[in-house]
Amino acid sequence: MYSPDRSPTQVNPETHPNSAIGDSIEILTKIYDDPINLVVLQRPLESQVQHYCRQLIAAKPNFSMRAVFRPETSQQSLAESFPELEGKSAFIKDLALLMELYSCLFDLEEVGLRIQLLDRAMCPRFHTDKLGCRLVTTYLGPGTEWLHNNVLDRSKLGAGNQGLSDDKSGLYSADAEIEQVAEGDIVLLKGDGWIGNEGHGAVHRSPAVSQGDKRIVVTMDFG
Repeated sequence: MYSPDRSPTQVNPETHPNSAIGDSIEILTKIYDDPINLVVLQRPLESQVQHYCRQLIAAKPNFSMRAVFRPETSQQSLAESFPELEGKSAFIKDLALLMELYSCLFDLEEVGLRIQLLDRAMCPRFHTDKLGCRLVTTYLGPGTEWLHNNVLDRSKLGAGNQGLSDDKSGLYSADAEIEQVAEGDIVLLKGDGWIGNEGHGAVHRSPAVSQGDKRIVVTMDFG
């Protein structure tokens, strides 16, 4: 479990606002606040990054990668791991920046990176992660969907749904309550493995993907 180096505040995470959203890089540090369990750094992607992603899907539609990188050598290591396509340098620079931000935020010597090209929802049901904190960004396609704490019934997660779909189980009341991040946004998802956050992890899921389309999704983990 990941334990932040600070004393927890005495608040009810199910009624207190649980998200922090903004376009300034400093917003990422809000993940250390209680009871924040989801942070979104809103940002546009450079056109060259988007171009590389479209080419990657066309040239390598089944491309995937899972590896552990050291942030100080990540740019060179990443460059060796991705195919040579126009816009690659911009894409690698952006991916290395995400790794640097993530490693600095949590003082990491190594970062677990996963990139996938998906034609369907990888995790179609709302759920929480059992780890400390995961970074997710969608380079191409619809972004992660999530729910505010105060609109959901956590007893309906997992087996609690009694075999019913998320929209029928009582997990939430209406589709309008589902939030979704944009393409390119950086998302931090605090999980149940963060000490003091057990049972209060960010509730999220993968979005549906239209037939014939694909998403490019990057996740970063530690511990």
